[in-house]
Amino acid sequence: MKKALLILLVTSNLFADGVFSAGNKNIEFKISTDNSFNSNYTVVGADVNYFIIDNLSIGASYDAFLGGTPDISQVTVPVTYHIPLEGISYRPYIGAFYNQTFIDKPYNDYNIYGGRVGVSLQTSLNSFFSLGWVQELSNSNDNIKKKGYPEVKAGFSF
Repeated sequence: MKKALLILLVTSNLFADGVFSAGNKNIEFKISTDNSFNSNYTVVGADVNYFIIDNLSIGASYDAFLGGTPDISQVTVPVTYHIPLEGISYRPYIGAFYNQTFIDKPYNDYNIYGGRVGVSLQTSLNSFFSLGWVQELSNSNDNIKKKGYPEVKAGFSF
């Protein structure tokens, strides 16, 4: 594990600024788990982001919650800013998002608002790896819920 992280750090110095430049599009894939409504879910999803200016992206994402009841899916609109730092191979990021969660009856659909912070590391000319924290605030079924969790993402840029 230490060797893999060292290789990521060394190679990321070779490719500065590429994937976070204006006009680039990033695709990220994710897989995780969640426990909701007394069911364990495997969550799979994809994000598409477009950099409107250097380091600032807007996007859309879709997540499907598999293996539990009720059926759940989410559509999210994120805005993320990668903070450029001189002479450093990684980019801290900060972001906000709005999420619409669709859920089978008898439950009601609900909204989630939230933010994220973390670090992105460019691993090649067209790829990156991110590690961070997500904090959510939802209004599910007239109850306000707070939830935080780590996020790990890998993505490609074109």
